[in-house]
Amino acid sequence: MINILVDECQARSNIKSMLIIFLDIRGIVHKEFLSPGQTVIGKFYCEVLRRLRQNVRCKRPEMWKNGNWLLHHDNAPAHISLVVREFLTKNNVSTVPHPAYSPDLAPCNFYVFPKMKLRLKGRRFASIEEIQAESQQILNTLTPADFSECFLKW
Repeated sequence: MINILVDECQARSNIKSMLIIFLDIRGIVHKEFLSPGQTVIGKFYCEVLRRLRQNVRCKRPEMWKNGNWLLHHDNAPAHISLVVREFLTKNNVSTVPHPAYSPDLAPCNFYVFPKMKLRLKGRRFASIEEIQAESQQILNTLTPADFSECFLKW
Protein backbone atom coordinates (compact mmCIF):
# COMPACT_ATOMS: atom_id res chain seq x y z
CA MET A 1 0.00 0.00 0.00
CA ILE A 2 1.40 3.38 -0.99
CA ASN A 3 -0.03 6.70 0.09
CA ILE A 4 -0.41 9.76 -2.08
CA LEU A 5 0.07 12.89 -0.02
CA VAL A 6 -1.03 16.39 -0.79
CA ASP A 7 -0.34 19.78 0.58
CA GLU A 8 0.03 23.36 -0.43
CA CYS A 9 2.94 25.73 -0.03
CA GLN A 10 3.34 29.46 -0.33
CA ALA A 11 6.80 30.95 -0.50
CA ARG A 12 7.17 34.30 1.26
CA SER A 13 8.17 37.05 -1.09
CA ASN A 14 6.54 40.05 -2.70
CA ILE A 15 5.55 37.53 -5.33
CA LYS A 16 3.64 34.49 -4.10
CA SER A 17 2.82 31.24 -5.77
CA MET A 18 0.82 28.36 -4.34
CA LEU A 19 1.89 24.80 -5.06
CA ILE A 20 -0.25 21.69 -4.67
CA ILE A 21 1.82 18.53 -4.56
CA PHE A 22 1.02 14.83 -4.39
CA LEU A 23 3.79 12.39 -3.60
CA ASP A 24 4.46 8.83 -2.64
CA ILE A 25 7.49 6.94 -1.38
CA ARG A 26 8.93 6.89 -4.92
CA GLY A 27 8.60 10.60 -5.62
CA ILE A 28 6.26 13.27 -6.91
CA VAL A 29 3.17 11.90 -8.62
CA HIS A 30 1.51 15.22 -9.46
CA LYS A 31 2.13 18.88 -8.78
CA GLU A 32 0.69 22.10 -10.01
CA PHE A 33 1.12 25.76 -9.34
CA LEU A 34 -2.06 27.75 -8.95
CA SER A 35 -2.79 30.77 -11.06
CA PRO A 36 -2.46 34.09 -9.23
CA GLY A 37 -5.61 34.80 -7.26
CA GLN A 38 -6.87 31.21 -7.55
CA THR A 39 -8.37 29.88 -4.36
CA VAL A 40 -8.73 26.21 -3.53
CA ILE A 41 -12.41 25.43 -3.24
CA GLY A 42 -14.10 22.05 -3.52
CA LYS A 43 -14.92 22.31 -7.22
CA PHE A 44 -11.37 23.35 -8.10
CA TYR A 45 -9.90 20.61 -5.89
CA CYS A 46 -12.01 18.01 -7.73
CA GLU A 47 -10.35 19.13 -10.97
CA VAL A 48 -6.95 18.74 -9.32
CA LEU A 49 -7.94 15.25 -8.16
CA ARG A 50 -8.96 14.36 -11.74
CA ARG A 51 -5.49 15.32 -12.93
CA LEU A 52 -3.95 13.36 -10.04
CA ARG A 53 -5.88 10.24 -11.04
CA GLN A 54 -4.60 10.61 -14.62
CA ASN A 55 -1.04 10.89 -13.32
CA VAL A 56 -1.43 7.87 -11.05
CA ARG A 57 -2.69 5.93 -14.07
CA CYS A 58 0.33 7.03 -16.15
CA LYS A 59 3.12 7.17 -13.55
CA ARG A 60 2.06 4.34 -11.22
CA PRO A 61 0.21 1.92 -13.55
CA GLU A 62 0.68 -1.02 -11.19
CA MET A 63 -0.98 0.92 -8.37
CA TRP A 64 -3.75 2.09 -10.68
CA LYS A 65 -4.40 -1.43 -11.95
CA ASN A 66 -4.52 -2.90 -8.43
CA GLY A 67 -6.38 0.09 -6.94
CA ASN A 68 -3.59 0.00 -4.38
CA TRP A 69 -3.22 3.67 -3.57
CA LEU A 70 -4.53 5.86 -0.80
CA LEU A 71 -5.00 9.61 -0.67
CA HIS A 72 -3.91 11.48 2.42
CA HIS A 73 -4.89 15.10 2.64
CA ASP A 74 -5.52 17.33 5.61
CA ASN A 75 -8.85 18.66 6.79
CA ALA A 76 -8.78 21.90 4.80
CA PRO A 77 -12.34 22.99 3.95
CA ALA A 78 -11.88 22.26 0.24
CA HIS A 79 -10.56 18.77 0.99
CA ILE A 80 -13.56 17.76 3.10
CA SER A 81 -16.28 19.56 1.15
CA LEU A 82 -19.32 17.60 0.02
CA VAL A 83 -18.41 17.86 -3.67
CA VAL A 84 -14.94 16.39 -2.95
CA ARG A 85 -16.32 13.60 -0.76
CA GLU A 86 -18.80 12.73 -3.52
CA PHE A 87 -15.99 12.75 -6.12
CA LEU A 88 -13.82 10.45 -3.99
CA THR A 89 -16.71 8.05 -3.39
CA LYS A 90 -17.76 8.01 -7.05
CA ASN A 91 -14.18 7.28 -8.13
CA ASN A 92 -13.44 4.73 -5.39
CA VAL A 93 -10.55 6.74 -3.98
CA SER A 94 -9.68 5.55 -0.49
CA THR A 95 -8.41 8.13 1.95
CA VAL A 96 -6.28 8.01 5.07
CA PRO A 97 -8.00 9.82 7.96
CA HIS A 98 -6.29 12.98 9.14
CA PRO A 99 -6.81 14.12 12.75
CA ALA A 100 -8.34 17.56 13.15
CA TYR A 101 -5.98 20.44 13.91
CA SER A 102 -2.88 18.38 13.06
CA PRO A 103 -1.09 20.08 10.16
CA ASP A 104 2.18 18.73 11.55
CA LEU A 105 1.10 15.24 10.45
CA ALA A 106 1.10 16.17 6.77
CA PRO A 107 4.45 14.98 5.33
CA CYS A 108 4.67 17.93 2.98
CA ASN A 109 4.36 20.29 5.96
CA PHE A 110 6.98 18.62 8.13
CA TYR A 111 9.40 17.43 5.44
CA VAL A 112 9.10 18.62 1.83
CA PHE A 113 8.12 22.25 2.33
CA PRO A 114 10.69 22.93 5.09
CA LYS A 115 13.39 21.68 2.69
CA MET A 116 12.07 24.04 0.01
CA LYS A 117 11.71 26.99 2.38
CA LEU A 118 15.25 26.55 3.67
CA ARG A 119 16.61 26.90 0.13
CA LEU A 120 14.29 29.83 -0.68
CA LYS A 121 14.82 31.69 2.60
CA GLY A 122 15.89 35.30 2.25
CA ARG A 123 15.44 35.38 -1.52
CA ARG A 124 13.19 37.74 -3.42
CA PHE A 125 11.71 36.93 -6.78
CA ALA A 126 10.80 39.31 -9.55
CA SER A 127 8.09 37.19 -11.12
CA ILE A 128 5.83 34.24 -10.48
CA GLU A 129 7.65 32.35 -13.21
CA GLU A 130 10.95 32.87 -11.41
CA ILE A 131 9.69 31.56 -8.06
CA GLN A 132 8.00 28.61 -9.76
CA ALA A 133 11.15 27.73 -11.70
CA GLU A 134 13.27 27.86 -8.54
CA SER A 135 10.72 25.79 -6.64
CA GLN A 136 10.68 23.23 -9.45
CA GLN A 137 14.48 23.11 -9.41
CA ILE A 138 14.46 22.40 -5.67
CA LEU A 139 11.85 19.66 -6.10
CA ASN A 140 14.02 18.12 -8.82
CA THR A 141 16.90 17.76 -6.35
CA LEU A 142 14.85 15.54 -4.02
CA THR A 143 16.11 11.98 -4.20
CA PRO A 144 14.38 8.63 -3.67
CA ALA A 145 16.12 8.54 -0.28
CA ASP A 146 14.44 11.86 0.61
CA PHE A 147 11.00 10.44 -0.15
CA SER A 148 11.77 7.26 1.79
CA GLU A 149 12.91 9.34 4.77
CA CYS A 150 9.75 11.44 4.53
CA PHE A 151 7.55 8.36 4.73
CA LEU A 152 9.59 6.84 7.54
CA LYS A 153 9.11 10.02 9.57
CA TRP A 154 5.40 10.07 8.75
